[in-house]
Amino acid sequence: MSTAPMPQFPTGFRWGVSTSAHQIEGAATADGRGPSIWDTFARAPGRIGDGSTGAVACDHYHRHTEDVALLAGLGVSAYRFSIAWPRVQPTGTGPANAPGLDFYDRLVDDLLAADIDPVATLYHWDLPQPLEDVGGWLHRDTAARFADYADLTAARLGDRVRLWITLNEPFIHMSMGYGMGVHAPGRMLLFDAFPVAHHQLLGHGLAVAALRAHSTSPVAIANNYSPVRVRGDSDADRAAGAAYEALHNRLFTDPLLGLDYPELPGLDLGVVRPGDLDTIATPIDVLGVNYYNPTGVRAAEEGSPLPFDLVPLDDYPRTAFDWPVAPDGLHELLGWLRDTYGDALPPIEITENGCAYDDVPDPDGQVADPERIAYLDGHLRAVRAAIDDGVDVRGYFVWSLLDNWEWAEGFTKRFGLVHVDYATQTRTPKSSYTWLRDVIAASRPGSGR
Repeated sequence: MSTAPMPQFPTGFRWGVSTSAHQIEGAATADGRGPSIWDTFARAPGRIGDGSTGAVACDHYHRHTEDVALLAGLGVSAYRFSIAWPRVQPTGTGPANAPGLDFYDRLVDDLLAADIDPVATLYHWDLPQPLEDVGGWLHRDTAARFADYADLTAARLGDRVRLWITLNEPFIHMSMGYGMGVHAPGRMLLFDAFPVAHHQLLGHGLAVAALRAHSTSPVAIANNYSPVRVRGDSDADRAAGAAYEALHNRLFTDPLLGLDYPELPGLDLGVVRPGDLDTIATPIDVLGVNYYNPTGVRAAEEGSPLPFDLVPLDDYPRTAFDWPVAPDGLHELLGWLRDTYGDALPPIEITENGCAYDDVPDPDGQVADPERIAYLDGHLRAVRAAIDDGVDVRGYFVWSLLDNWEWAEGFTKRFGLVHVDYATQTRTPKSSYTWLRDVIAASRPGSGR
């Protein structure tokens, strides 16, 4: 960690933290909530690393007042949460489930009372199971159902949500959930999963219009990005790097910004209908950038079903998730977005950035996490460097407020600024919480810096 003072950020820079519904809410059957694909997936033997489910998680559904107090104590100006589609529409269709929307109504009002901007993500991977039963995101109709859900939600909350995010990490959802089968719904389709990409993006475009019918707040999407580090100097290695960049970084960005889908070996565009790309390119106000690490790529071995092989990046320290810690990758990524998309690129907010470490309370109950402090320090400096380079970055959200149920890893990975004892639901702010609180306070006008 640098010993130099944290540089100042622009006036009005948005400081926030992020969570997602399925990872923290629990209350899996409360007030009419229907099952999601993650409820189904987690019950299947061998799917989750520790055999757990998100049925209770952090019990945020019943403890949100306590969690809003933690947000207020941290001093953030915004809180990014997700809305559980199965709470709003238990089957994915039909009228809104009023008790489900009531919860988000209370949460939004409590955030505003604490002077915290509500930033609502409509889809963080928890598709209602009945929609998956008829094809899920492989089925074009799911895009229309998503727009209906967006309309119902915005009709209730559109006067108070300050920033809307349609989809979270559609690349990860497609690749891990439908391509490789390690996330819900557990399908292994490889490149035959492309319809999932297209229908998510189509749903995004339709949802943008639905949101704007009820809300004047800006609309965004949150994409996961990973700078590509080619390992090897052959033409085949470079071609593999280009293919991976097209898949991970361009497939969900080019069409958003008015371009065609990138060229990619094995990509069948037969599901794209006339007018779809115009709908997908409905202008957005903000591009959400989720960044965790770069990706090492080289030419694929003979017979591989993919046009690249992924290789570890051994020249970086690692998190408990075994991800490389590379703040330089965030600086590089932000410059790549600016250089690649130019004037078509909207303002950027870093909507997720964080790290998992094995945080354990000491005998006094305190939780020191100096590795997380060093991680956040380095990545914030990378954001500031990108701003100095002329990239229009307007906010930074840490993943995550709370330790939570980390998808296929269950409760084995801790990303939170706040430690959660899952047996007692006791929340304990870690040393990174105090550090970030002080960084945010020092950034306020009149802080003396």
